[in-house]
Amino acid sequence: MEGNEHAHAPGHPHSPDHRQGHGHTHVEDEHRHRSAGARLKRLRHGLAHAVAPHSHEAADKVDTAMESSREGMRTLWISLAVLGATTAVQALIVALSGSVALLGDTIHNATDALTAVPLGMAFLLGRRAANRRYTYGYGRAEDLAGILVVAAIAASAVLAAWVAFDRLLAPRDITHLWAVSAAGLTGFVGNEWVARYRIRTGRKIGSAALVADGLHARTDGFTSLAVLLGSGGAALGWRTADPVVGLVITAAILFVLKDAAREVYHRLMDSVDPVLVATAESALRSVDGVIGIGPVRMRWIGHALRAEADIVVPAHLTVVQAHELAVAAEHALIHTVPRLTAATIHTDHTALAHHGDRPGPTLALE
Repeated sequence: MEGNEHAHAPGHPHSPDHRQGHGHTHVEDEHRHRSAGARLKRLRHGLAHAVAPHSHEAADKVDTAMESSREGMRTLWISLAVLGATTAVQALIVALSGSVALLGDTIHNATDALTAVPLGMAFLLGRRAANRRYTYGYGRAEDLAGILVVAAIAASAVLAAWVAFDRLLAPRDITHLWAVSAAGLTGFVGNEWVARYRIRTGRKIGSAALVADGLHARTDGFTSLAVLLGSGGAALGWRTADPVVGLVITAAILFVLKDAAREVYHRLMDSVDPVLVATAESALRSVDGVIGIGPVRMRWIGHALRAEADIVVPAHLTVVQAHELAVAAEHALIHTVPRLTAATIHTDHTALAHHGDRPGPTLALE
């Protein structure tokens, strides 16, 4: 696993009474009867881990992360094609009818389609390997793209409000109402399909930016529906129907904007579902040899989770034995917590329970 480290605190001195209280364990007897060559080999193994950490990431997690990126890109390209076709149809009808409301909706759909560009760039950038400057990789590019998506939703709300007020102050007649209605319905169906597809994929791969972009597509679907309702009102002789409905839809867009902004804000603030933390704690407690746990921390890096946890191990363990227990704890986390691709485990003896939220000084091991 890339960048994984296991930590073990330097052992505190034990008094003779303390050693007598533990007695001679099976491991101690085994060590006493080992040859000098075997002890030297284990010592070299421990020192090698201390100065040259190596990876323990499960191969299936790497494959899953890459597949998530590919699935995200596939979703973006398909949704871009659908919205592109929808926008082309609406633009043709705008030219025939002169509908300003439909023009605004067409602009919304074009903007929504173009948000696939920064998201696609973020997914591609997220595939780059970590380096000495970006030690956690480039997964945060998705969060930056999420900010752009939220900004696009806000711009859509402003544009929808402007068009609605303009039509309310200066009502205009609309021609080819049947075509305008069909275009509005087409825009609603296309945007809602894209919204569901993006949101489903975003939640599946853990991409807050893709979820926010799906919510953006949904706002444009509402705007398209407003065009449909407005043209229906105009057909009945109510000239202000279109702008009134447009203002109602603007309010709906603002509610969706709030949800999308909250989603991206939580990701930027390293917020995770408390259920994931509880799942990780349960996985650590289930590892044989772990007699207690300390703080468990998680954060999203793009659409992948990273974790850091402290575990309590018996004080009589050797450095190598504590390291092996840390590896077992890491594997338990990776195979139990969804979307978790990396974990850093810190080990300490039973005194950790009295150290509060943070353990004492640790020695980085792998």
